[in-house]
Amino acid sequence: QVQLVESGGGLVQAGGSLRLSCAASGRTFSSHAMAWFRQAPGKERDFVATISCSGGSTYYADSVKGRFTISRDNAENTGYLQMNSLKPEDTAVYYCAATPWGLRLGIRPYDYEYWGQGTQVTVSS
Repeated sequence: QVQLVESGGGLVQAGGSLRLSCAASGRTFSSHAMAWFRQAPGKERDFVATISCSGGSTYYADSVKGRFTISRDNAENTGYLQMNSLKPEDTAVYYCAATPWGLRLGIRPYDYEYWGQGTQVTVSS
């Protein structure tokens, strides 16, 4: 069982940056792949980025490629999403997710068994 808690969201102007954190409980985090998804009001939960258990492999949605970076620190049981050059269309609740399938780079919500509660990111124009 893994519990996830996101932090780092907030209000930022277009062009600005934010770094989201995802703190995981449990000693097995290092064996889990993790991902970030986001959900805007009235829309489906969309894939943002994913990273393998060791951090050696990553995959990004086209909409964030080159602007966002996913990373993890297994010694600290924490995952990160560095978001640069933010746009108003990045406004959403951001969720981190994890799966015990450590090499899976899933892009669908059902690929992940564990979810955080979400953190709001608002980008003003």
